[in-house]
Amino acid sequence: MLYQAYQLQDDLIGPFREMARFWMRVGNWGFDPVSREAGNKLLAAMEMVSRFELSHDRPDFGISEVKTGNQIVSVREDVVMELPFGRLLHFKKDIDARQPKVLVVAPLSGHFSTLLAGTVRTMLQDHDVYITDWTNAREVPLSEGRFGVEDYITYLIRFLEKIGPGAHILAVCQPCVQALAAVAVMSEENHPATPKTMTLMAGPIDPRESPTEVNELAVKKSLEWFENSMISTVPHRYPGGGRRVYPGFLQLIAFMSMNMDRHRTAHRKLYDHLAKGETEAAEKIKTFYDEYFAVLDLSEEFYIETIDRIFQKAELTIGEFHYKGKPVNPGAIRKTALLTVEGGRDDICALGQTAAAHDLCNSLRPHLKRHHLQANVGHYGVFNGRHWNNEIYPVVRNHILMME
Repeated sequence: MLYQAYQLQDDLIGPFREMARFWMRVGNWGFDPVSREAGNKLLAAMEMVSRFELSHDRPDFGISEVKTGNQIVSVREDVVMELPFGRLLHFKKDIDARQPKVLVVAPLSGHFSTLLAGTVRTMLQDHDVYITDWTNAREVPLSEGRFGVEDYITYLIRFLEKIGPGAHILAVCQPCVQALAAVAVMSEENHPATPKTMTLMAGPIDPRESPTEVNELAVKKSLEWFENSMISTVPHRYPGGGRRVYPGFLQLIAFMSMNMDRHRTAHRKLYDHLAKGETEAAEKIKTFYDEYFAVLDLSEEFYIETIDRIFQKAELTIGEFHYKGKPVNPGAIRKTALLTVEGGRDDICALGQTAAAHDLCNSLRPHLKRHHLQANVGHYGVFNGRHWNNEIYPVVRNHILMME
């Protein structure tokens, strides 16, 4: 009933949003200056009301061109592989020069892959970039079956096969575990498409290390609690009607509750900017929240298995992670160079959790392993923003270049 209650609330609020948009279209033209000031405040309030909703559709990446070398080149998105629960996107650039092929592995944790648009835009300067583009589970018919943690790994292997030999892999946040498992499986099989390098950024390889509030919530509740409290059924108005999911709106609420004061402050600033006609400042806040409020649902099996296998049992760390019935051995990785990146102020994936990959990849020679600690950034800053662009990305670029 949880999903149905959310949908009912959204349906009830819908007319108020439409009314607010109507008044925004009408405007306050022709009034005297005093009335215009009041009108601007009213219009600002109407815009705030109009934005009181979540989107369940993937936003655009918004990358139409990028600077590479000394030239600006056009970029287009090509779908090179499409599977029921995700697609492989290629950001095709209009250049002839060869650049390292990189698969960016986006998290499947309530937001769309466009959350990494800034990551992709920066990587495109020097790389031929692909990304995992996960599908909102409520759009996947029940006839397409299940999608769990091992299915995620299978998708990564299939995507790397499609890209071909000589690629690199960069995983952000939650899928660092699946990326490491995929590379371990491919290494043990001596797969020709095994990546040359693996970059793991702010991911819970060992969530027991310096546990955060997120980690503690995952372990202090039973699986039955998560199944009963967090899982809901998709309404039948959607293609995935009847599928049991972890709704994206719940994940958003959880993330926002961790920094609620910051979000309140941001929306107060947005109202002030709108009321004063400070369009550019308002647009920056709106752009961030347009992306942040775009949510997708996770399949029940993926969410529950992630809680169980990655956070509660830490199977990969203790050597009990299995893929298709066989144990996954990170020690089989001998040729794929490893880079781990952590943020010193990360309150989602704390210090040491990603660096734990170095102990697991115990067959790698020292010159093929590197750890980078960015002391002055939180979780989001590891893969987006000024510190990512100016300090972290050069480390990632050099790591990849080392193996070319």
